[in-house]
Amino acid sequence: MAALKKDVDDYLQEGIYGARETKPAERKRFLGTLRERVVLALTKGQVIQNKGLDNLEQEIKDNPEAKLLLNGNISYRFLKDYKAVADKYGLHHTTISNRESETDIGAVLTCDHAIEKQNIFFEEVVEESSNESAQEAEGITGFLKKIFKGK
Repeated sequence: MAALKKDVDDYLQEGIYGARETKPAERKRFLGTLRERVVLALTKGQVIQNKGLDNLEQEIKDNPEAKLLLNGNISYRFLKDYKAVADKYGLHHTTISNRESETDIGAVLTCDHAIEKQNIFFEEVVEESSNESAQEAEGITGFLKKIFKGK
């Protein structure tokens, strides 16, 4: 009898508050999926700047069973290249528009099962030559020397 009561209470709770969900904060951040299923994640800024598209294409080639989740709060003009890459490889893509939750993620390539990939975020390579930093340092010190020499 106690087990039946618990079932009825659970049923009522789900009716009032919705179905129970594991790791809701993680699901909100990763557009409805869990981090353990993510192959590649791009931030909104990266999607808007069209960065990571080549990496996404390579990951799609390596994971043809994956699906692409796109943040529906980003304008279509920024998402169209990502959709085109998914269509090129026959990959299912979905636009997720959840106005109730805020996330920094713009696109997620995800699987239906846990893959436990360590590095899921696209990291931009910032190339700065040592000559440029040396010139900047020289320019600042040169400028300061001129200012203090004049006194």
